[in-house]
Amino acid sequence: MGTGELLSIEPQELQFPLELRKQISCSLQLSNKTDNYVAFKVKTTNPKKYCVRPNTGVVLPRSTCDVIVTMQAQKEMPSDMQCKDKFLLQSVVAGPGATPKDITPEMFSKESGHNVEECKLRVVYVPPPRPPSPVREGSEEGSSPRASVSENGNSNTSEFAAVSRNYADRVEPPDNSTEARALISKLNDEKNSAIQQNNKLRQELELLRREANRGQSRGGLPFIYVVLVGLIGILLGYLLKKT
Repeated sequence: MGTGELLSIEPQELQFPLELRKQISCSLQLSNKTDNYVAFKVKTTNPKKYCVRPNTGVVLPRSTCDVIVTMQAQKEMPSDMQCKDKFLLQSVVAGPGATPKDITPEMFSKESGHNVEECKLRVVYVPPPRPPSPVREGSEEGSSPRASVSENGNSNTSEFAAVSRNYADRVEPPDNSTEARALISKLNDEKNSAIQQNNKLRQELELLRREANRGQSRGGLPFIYVVLVGLIGILLGYLLKKT
């Protein structure tokens, strides 16, 4: 950082990443270290090549000011990447409450007895920033699988086709609609048959109950009826569980 009695300047070199046919800018920061208003002026040895904004101004007490230096687009690259251009920044104490409108050329004239502080800055060309390296195909996670490539440069299509067929066999189920319909029809027939047998057994059970009631009214239930009722109940439960 350039340190003077009035202003501190950062940086001391104007670095331009040189690119052809492109305007390039860099900035200077001026810091006022005093309690006075400080006027400044920026000069260059090559005014047609650079644009300085602002080239004159006032830095308030204990504050900073930014100056933007823009280099015009260049048509050819210097062979040695060296630049002889120079900048000169002059600063002087201004009156309290001074503004850029109050700045005059006589303020920076040493012949007029003004205490003018000067700081020389040189221009440096630097290589432009390198673009980011491209990402190689297939290196990213989640990328789609590709067919393998053999040593002679041909893709191994036979293996890829085999894998594709296996995958298709796993994904697409075989057409078993005919077998499914036959199985459903068979189950329906068995169900209907079980319902019919169930109804028949209910009717026989009802007849047995009636006979049992009549037997009780006559003095007792024959043992054979009791056995038949138990067997019929077991058979009925088995058929209902099966269905």
